[in-house]
Amino acid sequence: MKVLVLNSGSSSLKYQFIDTDTEVALCKGVVDRIGLPGAFIRHQKNGQEIVKEQEIKDHNVAIKLVLEMLTHEDAGIIHSMDEIDAIGHRVVHGGEYFSDAVVVNEEVKKAIRECIELAPLHNPANLMGIEACEKEIPGKPNVAVFDTAFHQTMPRYAYMYSLPYEVYEKYKIRKYGFHGTSHKYVAIKAAEYLKRPLEELKLITCHLGNGSSVCAIKYGKSVDTSMGFTPLAGLAMGTRSGTIDPAVILYLMEKEKMDVKQMSDFLNKKSGVLGISGVSSDFRDLEKAANEGNERAKLAIDMFCYRVKKYIGEYAAVLGGADAIIFTAGIGENNALVRDKCLTDLEYMGVLYDREKNFNVEKGKISEINKSESKVKILIVPTNEELMIARETKRLLSK
Repeated sequence: MKVLVLNSGSSSLKYQFIDTDTEVALCKGVVDRIGLPGAFIRHQKNGQEIVKEQEIKDHNVAIKLVLEMLTHEDAGIIHSMDEIDAIGHRVVHGGEYFSDAVVVNEEVKKAIRECIELAPLHNPANLMGIEACEKEIPGKPNVAVFDTAFHQTMPRYAYMYSLPYEVYEKYKIRKYGFHGTSHKYVAIKAAEYLKRPLEELKLITCHLGNGSSVCAIKYGKSVDTSMGFTPLAGLAMGTRSGTIDPAVILYLMEKEKMDVKQMSDFLNKKSGVLGISGVSSDFRDLEKAANEGNERAKLAIDMFCYRVKKYIGEYAAVLGGADAIIFTAGIGENNALVRDKCLTDLEYMGVLYDREKNFNVEKGKISEINKSESKVKILIVPTNEELMIARETKRLLSK
């Protein structure tokens, strides 16, 4: 089965065309600045790259461009749309409706629309991508793979907030969690690496990037995760505050005369390590600044790692111990300093970390950075959300 995987953002569309038999991306690319000046598509195949600039007014035009590139005389990979077996879509929020991937129909689209108020920046774009494919590639199955689905196995006591129960009944305010596709993928890869059934393992997965979350996985199921009702909760992130005392929000809104939108921008776009450091949301910039003596950049890194370490300890307690701690995503896979700070002084829970291995990992491969006598494995597992979406699409349609 050959699956076109789409990740639709409000002004961008990332894509990969994956052969699910070989699990190889035959080509990939991004359409960027949709509906904005300077729009373009960047398409890659076998190291060859084509960049084409043109007006791209909406997602229908973006999908048409992707299909043009897939059938391009030189950079293309197929001769006709018949060679696309299915389209797999990343959808951020499925609310309580979906605990698995689903074939898209009118009822599914209605449910995605009803979740728009829970993910106003993501779900409308995800839906536009689906509807554009229905128009431009008619007759092909579209599959929705939800970021929230993996976390639907959390027990009630883990996902409920201590608010009046009526607000849950009325507005479905609860913890949903995100990055589920990534957490699930790296858990499966870790089990393969350890040569043990996933159903026997207790795992703590740390998806650390510009958006970051930690997940407790018990016997293949998510039992808790750091993000909440929205992706704003949990760890301090690139520009997101993470969890703070909610009274701080009320206090600042009164003192600074902020409205709801201003506070949302403040918490989502101006906080996190960017807000603390005043330097950047990029950890490469932070590390450089910290090495040059910038105390606020050092503080931002320390705060981020401190919270990751707290979640590792918290989820070890939730799981009753851990078989492995897994680092993934841009920071988790590539930043040895962050891993070092997160793993130091965890010997009490059987984590014996090998510092030399950590600072000498081979990028792009699964790496083990624990000492041989460690009771808990420490793994770096490169994530691949697009491949997971393709796998889920194939699994669903093969039934």
